[in-house]
Amino acid sequence: MNDLLAFAVEAHGGLARWNAFSRLRAEVSVDGAIWHLKQQPGLLTDKIFEIDTHAERLSIAPFATPRHRSVFVADRLTLETLDGNVCEMRSDPDTAFEGHVRETPWDKFHVAYFASEALWTYLTSPFLYTYPGFTSEEIAPWQENGETWRRLKVTFPDYIKSHSRTQVTHFGPDGLMRRHDYTVDILGGATGANYSSDYRSFQGIKMPTKRRIYAYDDAMRKVPDPLLVSLDFGKLSFS
Repeated sequence: MNDLLAFAVEAHGGLARWNAFSRLRAEVSVDGAIWHLKQQPGLLTDKIFEIDTHAERLSIAPFATPRHRSVFVADRLTLETLDGNVCEMRSDPDTAFEGHVRETPWDKFHVAYFASEALWTYLTSPFLYTYPGFTSEEIAPWQENGETWRRLKVTFPDYIKSHSRTQVTHFGPDGLMRRHDYTVDILGGATGANYSSDYRSFQGIKMPTKRRIYAYDDAMRKVPDPLLVSLDFGKLSFS
């Protein structure tokens, strides 16, 4: 583990504390311009996201109807009843985005896949970067909001579904995440600058309770309008 990653992991609660848990339940509301563009506004308002913290699995409840939930693993999405009976399934759900353009509307499975692969990465970072197959290196620092942010370039292994293989996370002087940059493969390489703030401690783990995601330009500067995605978290609980 390189120096910056070790510093960041410790600032967020430490690897020993993180490894004491295997599941996370998060109250979250998701909004922003992308859901309106894709003709699915409100589908992710006031949801419960439950994840396995050490394997890529995430559920969203309720989803599509009050009696159903979506369940995501790397190569499959299912729509299930709340007691686990599978109603619909989409295998290799990332391939369902092929041929899309900016205005292509999404169905419920597109929404579930995008939200699931995104939130699993967000909710496990920066601890995720210590998992088998990840590589990381510190790159040149970044100046923003009157601070110097150290930057970690992370390469994801093939077994993880995420926005892109290479992503960059910025850490403030306190070691907490400030900004997370990536491109989104299923959106044709669209850029994302994901700002995290309003940290709280949940069972010894520091987690941001507010995220705001914008595009960035060729100089890596935030494009302030439109706000692409907003994420507001309530209670988070580990087990």
